[in-house]
Amino acid sequence: MPRLFGTDGVRGLANRDISAELALGLGAAAARVLTATAAPEGRRPRAVIGRDTRISGDFLAAAISAGLTSAGVDVVEVGVLPTPGVAHLTATTDVDLGVVISASHNPMPDNGIKFFARGGFKLEDAIEDAIEESLGSSWDRPTGDGVGRIEEDARAADRTYIDHLVAATGRPLEGLRIAIDCANGAASDIAPLALREAGADVVVINASPDGRNINDDCGSTHPEQLQAVTVASGAALGVAFDGDADRCIAVDHDGAIVDGDQVMGVLATAFKERGHLADDTLVVTVMSNLGLLLAMRDAGIRTVQTAVGDRYVLEAMRAGGYALGGEQSGHIIASEHATTGDGLLTALLLAARVVETGRSLADLAAFVTRLPQVLVNVPDVDRSRAGTDEGVQAAVAAAEQRLGETGRVLLRPSGTEPLVRVMVEAATQADADTVANELADVVRARLGLG
Repeated sequence: MPRLFGTDGVRGLANRDISAELALGLGAAAARVLTATAAPEGRRPRAVIGRDTRISGDFLAAAISAGLTSAGVDVVEVGVLPTPGVAHLTATTDVDLGVVISASHNPMPDNGIKFFARGGFKLEDAIEDAIEESLGSSWDRPTGDGVGRIEEDARAADRTYIDHLVAATGRPLEGLRIAIDCANGAASDIAPLALREAGADVVVINASPDGRNINDDCGSTHPEQLQAVTVASGAALGVAFDGDADRCIAVDHDGAIVDGDQVMGVLATAFKERGHLADDTLVVTVMSNLGLLLAMRDAGIRTVQTAVGDRYVLEAMRAGGYALGGEQSGHIIASEHATTGDGLLTALLLAARVVETGRSLADLAAFVTRLPQVLVNVPDVDRSRAGTDEGVQAAVAAAEQRLGETGRVLLRPSGTEPLVRVMVEAATQADADTVANELADVVRARLGLG
């Protein structure tokens, strides 16, 4: 059977893949695994639960709460709150685990469940495996006074998170107009409040969630509305969040996209300038554009690359003691302030850099020149041999030699499908297209299942 947990929790179609029964079982199993040694002696274990704005979040949050309390855990339900807000509460308040009900940037019919351990960090693979193994197993259920209680505390949770964000900004944003796209998701109330309390003049779109319109042609995966509104409103910059607000992409005053790679470049140079970039190192994934890596090299900043997924970025950051890392998609982690990707924090830090320097975002980001990038999916192949087949490896080596220092090749087998992704970056679009298609043909011929 495939592994239940993916790169970011358990995710799928709500009420089919992600059912109330599964949520109930996961709540009880997570309680048994995560609170076995976590809660201080004499205190009942505690959990905090937040969600995004999907209609399915109501029944799934209720089921998770039922599972946790049935295992003797007291639950604080904070309602709609960004994923990084739940992580912050898990890290800074006296709770033993956090739970978020969200499918992030996925369409509304999907939903998901992800956990944070005490301290606010996402779970390691071994812990997720232990939770999965506990599903459906027999266990000694508490009775009487041993079961948990549920309380609601959304207002205090919102206030705690907003205060944290404003404090992390580091400087007032007076005089700066920012357009924000809240994706009709978890940032809809929090983001405008936080940015306004930081002093910004805020233009808001897609902040009217109805349970059905989350990520619907809006937010970080559909920035077209934000681009238009930023230009029309005369904003200095715009930022777009995804459904649970753990990622952020930006646009400059002309409406041009400033993606996660460029945002990391801007923040990394700012951190280095202040002496806050530990070991002058930025952590990125293998999908970050070569243009970022070259720009960082020229700026005297080392890059460490990880597998795709912000959890792997964070693992490398914690292992090396690094201060900044993230993904091209806009998951940015600033470890001085957060334990996970935080779109709102990213937006505030980026805006503060614009105010601090007096330069436009376009000017700040211009030194990260994105190289043309092509991604070709090759289906119906034996993905397990992508890294070992001699013919494929010879073709990759020849392509890398041909591209030289101004290009690169990456083959990524899918984790769930008989598919290999061929990614090529090159100095020109024509070169990228040619090399990617040639490699795809080799993969298809050497690894095809037909």
